Amino acid sequence: MAYIGNKPANKAIVASDLDPAVITGQTALATSPADTDEFLISDAGTLKRIDASLVGGGGITVADQWRLTANFTSNADITSNLERIDTSPQGVLGSMSESSGIFTFPSTGYYWVLFSVNGQSDNGGGTVGGHIKATANNSSYSTVATGQYGASDGRAQSFTISSLIDVTDTSNVKVKFTASSVSNSDELYGSSTENLTCMTFIRIGDT
Repeated sequence: MAYIGNKPANKAIVASDLDPAVITGQTALATSPADTDEFLISDAGTLKRIDASLVGGGGITVADQWRLTANFTSNADITSNLERIDTSPQGVLGSMSESSGIFTFPSTGYYWVLFSVNGQSDNGGGTVGGHIKATANNSSYSTVATGQYGASDGRAQSFTISSLIDVTDTSNVKVKFTASSVSNSDELYGSSTENLTCMTFIRIGDT
């Protein structure tokens, strides 16, 4: 191609050639980058591209908490009377989903799951257990954490158990919560205004 006037110099683009509008004039990304989004970096002076999945994370992305809203007196899985905490100034980051007591994780990663139980055993010396159960195939569940309380005078008691769950597949890795040895006047306490028996989910890193 012929040029009118002087032919542009054949040289590399340097910082002074770039206007800030190269960035500010683009559409803003309103959410965290997807794992396959790419950045341009200088690796010891050599330009390279890198996937967002390889860039250091921005901290905890899920910190969700649910609670039992009514006293539980069954020797069974907890499948109802569950709500996400909502008493001001309580708050959550990200969100688990729950259906009939089965909790689904919003994204893959390592999660710290805690089950805090408050309740009372009967005056006859009963012992009440609480369990975190997990599945890796959306079918068969195994117990990954257990706690219990018991007393001969019916005193209110509490315990907290926890487990790290490696969520490699959100369709298959799920958790639920179970009470055992509940009989007579044994019960787990519930409330819709404060955390008595509650479940906490914190995503601590990538799987």
